[in-house]
Amino acid sequence: MPKSNFSFFNQVFKTDNQQITLPVLQEKKIALFIKREDLIHPFVSGNKFRKLKYNVLEAKRQNKKALLTFGGAFSNHIAATAFAGKAAGLQTIGVIRGEELGINLESTLSQNTTLQEAANNQMEFYFVDRESYRNKTDDRFIKKLQQKFGDFYLVPEGGTNELAVKGCKEILTEEDNSFDCICAAIGTGGTIAGLINSANTHQRVIGFPALKGDFLQKEIKQFVANKNNWSLNTNYHFGGYAKYNVELISFINQFYRETKIPLDPIYTGKMLFGILDLIKNNYFTAGTKILAIHTGGIQGVDGFNMRLAKKNQELITIS
Repeated sequence: MPKSNFSFFNQVFKTDNQQITLPVLQEKKIALFIKREDLIHPFVSGNKFRKLKYNVLEAKRQNKKALLTFGGAFSNHIAATAFAGKAAGLQTIGVIRGEELGINLESTLSQNTTLQEAANNQMEFYFVDRESYRNKTDDRFIKKLQQKFGDFYLVPEGGTNELAVKGCKEILTEEDNSFDCICAAIGTGGTIAGLINSANTHQRVIGFPALKGDFLQKEIKQFVANKNNWSLNTNYHFGGYAKYNVELISFINQFYRETKIPLDPIYTGKMLFGILDLIKNNYFTAGTKILAIHTGGIQGVDGFNMRLAKKNQELITIS
C-alpha cells in the first residue's frame, strides 16, 4: 500500500489568470487571459486534479483499497491517477489499450515516459487488446476485472463522472466573473460541464473538442441539466484525437516563444489555435474579455515528440 499524503486532496487550489499580449489581440481589441491550471502539479495538473479530487475522497470514504481506471499508452489520465492513488495511499490499476505493450514491459517503459511515470508511482498495468478495450463499460467486462483484482473504486476513462464535474466547478472563482467568454478544450466533457455549471449568467462557455464527431453534445447534457449558456466549436480537432499537422506544431512553438506558456498538441494547442483563429476572423466583438482554461497535459509532450522525431518533423518546445 502506498504511503499516504492525503492532504493534497483537501486543498483548494486557486490558479492565476495570465494575460496574453499578441498583436492580433491589440488589433481586434480583445482581452485574452489563460487560467494556469497546468501549474497545480506536474502530473496531477489542470482538470486531472479537479476530476480526481472528489473521486479520491469518495474512494477513501468507501474504504476502498484501490483505484482502477482506463487509458491509452500516452494517457495523461493514467499518469495522474497513478500519482493521485499513491498520494492518497491507494493502490492503482491501469487497464491499458494495446495488448502488445505488455509483451516486453521493460522495453515499453523505456520508450514511454507516461507509463514509466505511472510505474514509478506503483501503478499495476493490465494490457488488453483493442476489441476488449471497447467493452470497458460493459458489466461483464467489469465483473472480470473484479474477479482478477478484487474490490476497487472505478474511475471512468478520462475521469468524467458526476464527482469529476463537481471538482471542475471549482475551476472558476468569483474573480472570473468579469470575463465574457470561457473557453476550454474537450475530451470526455467533464471539464466543460463543470464550467457550464459554475459560469455566471452573463458568460458564454465555448468548448473545443479534441475528438471528431458529435457525440459530445449528449455526454455534456447529462451533467448540465437545462443550461443553454454553452456551445461547441468542432472546427479545430485537426482530424480527430491526437491528429495534427505541421501548422499546429508550428503554432504551439510560436505561442511558447511569444508567451512562455507551454501547450500540448492534443487539447490546449488546438483550443488556443481555434481561439486565435476566431479572433482573427472577427468572431468576437471588440471589447470581449476571454478566459481560456489551461487543462494541463504537458507531461504527454515527450511521448508526442517521439512520434514527431520518427517522422523527422519539428519537435514541440515546452522549456
